[in-house]
Amino acid sequence: MAESAGKENIKWTTTIIISSSLKSCEVATALENRSHKVRYSDSVENGTIIFSLTGVAFLLMDAKECIMSTDDIFLAKIEKFIKVHRNSFLVLSAALHGPEEWKLMFRIQQRFLASNLRILPVHNTVNAINLMCTIAKITAKPHIDSICCRMITTKAYIIEQSPVWKTLQKIKLSSDSFNPN
Repeated sequence: MAESAGKENIKWTTTIIISSSLKSCEVATALENRSHKVRYSDSVENGTIIFSLTGVAFLLMDAKECIMSTDDIFLAKIEKFIKVHRNSFLVLSAALHGPEEWKLMFRIQQRFLASNLRILPVHNTVNAINLMCTIAKITAKPHIDSICCRMITTKAYIIEQSPVWKTLQKIKLSSDSFNPN
């Protein structure tokens, strides 16, 4: 256990492709400060951040700007984004997620219900960076393998220690003793 805790403290870095429109944005600076290799691109959609190692893409949008604009404008942008990126997240930022922001998220969810879009409501840059880096990190190959291994081990432990499982085994054993076959 101590070994795995030591491994988790190793700093994780990756290459991130960021839309050139975010070059002067606080998010880009914060990612650079975390020692990630940041590359700016004019060919990706405005507001897009792509973690190239995992293929996870995030579209940064301000909730107030979406509320002020027409549905067609921001919904078209989101639709184009999810058509391009298989593993997509909409990072919807607002200082406070009040009734208007929740209605906005509900409209987006209704519109893209059958798609692969996930919505992440965030309050500030630090919150957004932490969520994006955590999602990208856990979907990276060495980390996803480790998580799967841990899940299998945990499942096995729960089954072995479960009183319900033990009772079911006893019932099966006692029913086998009455079974003529």
